[in-house]
Amino acid sequence: MLPLEKARLIVDTAMAKGGEKGFKPLAIVVLDARGVLKAAANADGTSLSRVDIAMGKARGALGLGVGSRGIEKMAKDRPHFIQGATHAIGGALVPVAGGVLIRDAAHQIIGVVGVSGDTSDNDETAAVAGIEAAGYVADGGQG
Repeated sequence: MLPLEKARLIVDTAMAKGGEKGFKPLAIVVLDARGVLKAAANADGTSLSRVDIAMGKARGALGLGVGSRGIEKMAKDRPHFIQGATHAIGGALVPVAGGVLIRDAAHQIIGVVGVSGDTSDNDETAAVAGIEAAGYVADGGQG
């Protein structure tokens, strides 16, 4: 289970990391393991669809059980699979870094963070900072 307080901490810390690093305005979503939205925020100045992109990164990672950096690699290696998976989950799959699974100490998936607004690498950096601040293990799909 991912408590609301931890989800809020993840959002707040990820947002703070973006500010500290001078990232462009971020949109951040935190979903629990069921895919239910637990917390979200849009920094002042985010573009209209940033939250949708963050959701696509998060839902894709959760749906496939792989951080979105891993999905990006799959998209390059097996584009037909990713196209089919995107269709199967209703089109909500964005195959670039920034969708990071939240794992507990037993390595079980308890949620996911999706971030969009800056480069995909920077989006992932913000997500990881939030997850680690909450005491969880971040899994961006690096392998």
